[in-house]
Amino acid sequence: MKKIALLFILFIGQATFAQAWEGKGDQKVQVGFNGWGNGTGITATYDYGISKVVSLGAGANFYFDGYKDSNKDNNFFAFGRVNFHLQDVLGMPSQWDLYPGVDVGVIGNTFGLGAHLGVRYFFNNNVGAFIEAGNNGSLGVSFNF
Repeated sequence: MKKIALLFILFIGQATFAQAWEGKGDQKVQVGFNGWGNGTGITATYDYGISKVVSLGAGANFYFDGYKDSNKDNNFFAFGRVNFHLQDVLGMPSQWDLYPGVDVGVIGNTFGLGAHLGVRYFFNNNVGAFIEAGNNGSLGVSFNF
């Protein structure tokens, strides 16, 4: 029982110092499940902080069931993205990051545009969880570098 209590205290101590968003130079990689929108599949994104509030990044979604009309030519969305991090503006704890954003890219052989509202929670300085909801929706694991 003492070992479990010690592990719990260590976990809480690590979570207290977790940083979900650090601003300029911050780097995040996210991998997860894309559950709705253009199709179900997997997603991966990268974000780089260019200021205290703004990050630029890129990502890709791979759809298992194709895009909208199940056209197999449209099962991949490659995009650039911009996010606006509201952690400081809203006075949120350091473990949380709330960010609206926009994705612009190519889906299959057509133009793709998306908007999302995302939230990250970091359990420690390296690993967290995320969810993004909008015209695409995803959830998964976020890594801090």
